[in-house]
Amino acid sequence: NPTLLTIPLFASILLLAAVGIFNYQKSSSSVVSSTLYALRVHPVARELLGEDIWFKSRVPWIQGTMSQLRGNIDIAYSVKGTKGEGVMRFRSVRRGRMGLFETLDWSLAMRDGRKIVLLDKSVPDPYPRAAAAAA
Repeated sequence: NPTLLTIPLFASILLLAAVGIFNYQKSSSSVVSSTLYALRVHPVARELLGEDIWFKSRVPWIQGTMSQLRGNIDIAYSVKGTKGEGVMRFRSVRRGRMGLFETLDWSLAMRDGRKIVLLDKSVPDPYPRAAAAAA
């Protein structure tokens, strides 16, 4: 019966379209744009990846969760430059409903297995009073 074949086919196409839409929403978010920009201007990332740092593939796949409303961001995506490629990971949480986000991990895993921590905790918090008030 041809109808029995079209229902699973339609459901599969619908599922793939939904997954693609959700991934597109993640890839065009301000979090992904900001982390990619920060990676482009980071001196260590530029040294390892080279110039022209961008998503590894034309259609980037953003792994992980991004729920700014719930205060949980944990994403990773593949990047490349003129010298190399790797996977950028960013993890940030917001403690409390009105709190500020705290970055827990911002790193670059290179293809050769090296993991470079890009988050510099020695730099003072640019919003110390706001962070203290939120606690």
